[in-house]
Amino acid sequence: MDIKYYKSGHKIRGMNPCIATIGFFDGVHRGHQFLINQVADDARREGLDSLVITFDRHPRKVLQSDYQPELLSTLEEKLVLLSKTDINHTVVLHFDLAMASLSAHDFMKTILHDGLGVRKLYIGYDNRFGHNRTEGFNEYVKYGSQLGIEVVKSTAFVLNGVNVSSTVIRSLLKEGEVELSNRCLGYPYTLCGRVVRGHQEGRKLGFPTANLSVGKDGLLVPANGVYAVMARMEGTMVNMRAMMSIGTRPTFNGRHISLEVNIFHFEGDIYGKKLFVSFIHRIRENKKFPSVKALQQQLHEDEKMVNEQFDKDLENE
Repeated sequence: MDIKYYKSGHKIRGMNPCIATIGFFDGVHRGHQFLINQVADDARREGLDSLVITFDRHPRKVLQSDYQPELLSTLEEKLVLLSKTDINHTVVLHFDLAMASLSAHDFMKTILHDGLGVRKLYIGYDNRFGHNRTEGFNEYVKYGSQLGIEVVKSTAFVLNGVNVSSTVIRSLLKEGEVELSNRCLGYPYTLCGRVVRGHQEGRKLGFPTANLSVGKDGLLVPANGVYAVMARMEGTMVNMRAMMSIGTRPTFNGRHISLEVNIFHFEGDIYGKKLFVSFIHRIRENKKFPSVKALQQQLHEDEKMVNEQFDKDLENE
């Protein structure tokens, strides 16, 4: 898969007539994969190239400067996930106020038809584009017939009776339902953060933690609680068993949310390094313990439970 970047008013050279789909594709979850596979399969049958069109930033972030998206993936992560599909090309649109002002018709003409050579467009069942997103599928079909673009509506990917979407997955993560959210994603939800210095309380308890700062990427942080996670350092492919606490450190009367990862049987100075944390299971809620000793005893139980869960997962593979 090759990746190209597009700005309004330009034509990308070397683009062949193609079958495409368009969307923000946050997380590239199983619903997206279902849609993208339809595009790739159809393009092979028709002897055309396949194309995914996405955006370099969340459109609402451009229209509302104070909007804080809760993303499932960064742009870099999204492109990596798209590279694992059977799509031939990905085009990243630079979304700005000029692009936001285009009507659906003008968007289809100047960008899809003139700029990218789209001959057939698959629309996600809940997707809209164009100025203020006031127009929908019927209008897209009408404009497409004028421009020589066939417009097709994709069906939803359904799991447990629910249409899989980024909105549904965000709701699940906010409730701590990481196992079901992972099934919807098709892979474990992963946070990337840089290790910073914390309060050192975990070290005193015999459970040293890497404190994560997730930066300004706008990634969604799952619900408060203790999780079984797999941790991987940047520059390596080694996944290590770990448990993660998300919360305010109630036993120590903390006020701010902290993200603390205890990597099992790990020693080393990792301050300043990036750590990728993949959520596998939620073990329990965060709560205030009557004493530090009671918290320490619970951490031992948590570690035992996490290892038992991972061993069970291995048996079921």
